[in-house]
Amino acid sequence: ATEGKEESPAAENKSSWGSPEKAGDRSSTLYSAGQFFFEYLVVVSLKKTPDGHYEPKISYQFPKRENLLKGQKEEEERLLKAIPLFCFPDGNNWAPVTEFPSETFSFVLTNVDGSRKIGYCRRLLPAGRGTRLPEVFCIISCLGCFGLFSKILDEVEKRRQISMAVIYPFMQGLRESPFPAPGKTVTIKSFIPESGTELIELTRPVDAHLEHVEFQALLQRLSPQLILHIFASAVLERRLIFLAEELSVLSQCIHAVAALLYPFTWAHTYIPVVPDCLLDTVCCPTPFMVGIQMRHLERVLDQPMEEALMVDLCEGKILQAVGDEEEILPTKLQNEVLMSLNRHQSNNNMQTSEQVNALVSEAFVQFFVRTVGHYAAHIKWGRNGRGAFQERAFCKALASKTNRRFVKKFVKTNMFSLFIEEAEKSRIPQEGKW
Repeated sequence: ATEGKEESPAAENKSSWGSPEKAGDRSSTLYSAGQFFFEYLVVVSLKKTPDGHYEPKISYQFPKRENLLKGQKEEEERLLKAIPLFCFPDGNNWAPVTEFPSETFSFVLTNVDGSRKIGYCRRLLPAGRGTRLPEVFCIISCLGCFGLFSKILDEVEKRRQISMAVIYPFMQGLRESPFPAPGKTVTIKSFIPESGTELIELTRPVDAHLEHVEFQALLQRLSPQLILHIFASAVLERRLIFLAEELSVLSQCIHAVAALLYPFTWAHTYIPVVPDCLLDTVCCPTPFMVGIQMRHLERVLDQPMEEALMVDLCEGKILQAVGDEEEILPTKLQNEVLMSLNRHQSNNNMQTSEQVNALVSEAFVQFFVRTVGHYAAHIKWGRNGRGAFQERAFCKALASKTNRRFVKKFVKTNMFSLFIEEAEKSRIPQEGKW
């Protein structure tokens, strides 16, 4: 359970697209309202080893789980083993400090059955005097909603500075509250000594497929042209490596890149922050999208790697490329997406994060509408209610030669196959007409 895959929930998108659920690894209940907010709150602390290093260990788990069946127990043990690695992915060179800026990041764990759990982390220095070690509060949930969980972690951090004991009643209250539907709010009562009862409002964005995404993070670091090169590589399911020092930058930017593929889903290895003990992931011959801390750059360059696109998020530049990134996407459509991203760049300060998300997502959704939006017309339905996709006729139907050249490659990807597989199962057209 150490490999992650992206969350880009199929949900109520405001554009004319709908997306079928992806086969095998995304249950349709994953984003349903009314279920538990989270499964666990885990506290990961650094414990000294005999050789003087510090190793991350789970020091607290809420709620405690008893009465598990054998299979569930093994699954849970595997999950709990992986969590500390992802909370402190930067290795064991730690030392007590007096100051440490809090950071928020997330990771995704994929279970044997393909289901996923997300770890939302806040790494912070507990209140106190003298030198001390950072600890991580990690909320494990099946629900993809980064903004909402960041707010919950703000509350956890506020309480941690008073006392650990104040955190648990708050988390218990949260656990008993139903997860709100998109656009809806849930109010949680929470008592803090000295301050009395507080009401905390947690609201989900209306557009649920964008609630795990912050496109602003990408636009602040990379030029629109560069974003398109990354998108072109991701669309053809290549190997992508992102480098930055901060965990929050890596996790935000990689979630954003994967979300550009909506309504398709990245179906391969996906690790927003690779723990240093898993750095040899970059030797995989299969597609991957991974984030690596800049301090490991030399080690990564020393690995025997297949061709990959390597992006430096600190400097906003490409360190290594295959070389054909500019030619993958049809020029006319590439220019349309560029225009839309440049338009956004010029009035950047006037938009909320939700507006930026909607505009950027719409530009890329339109790209897919123009290239493969006619897919439903090329599914032949049999008497048994099963559909069969007519790939040749589908590709031939495109008048533009450059669009056709791109689509012939795109239909061979895993993400397109999974999308079509789902469409063949359901005669009900995907939400809205393309």
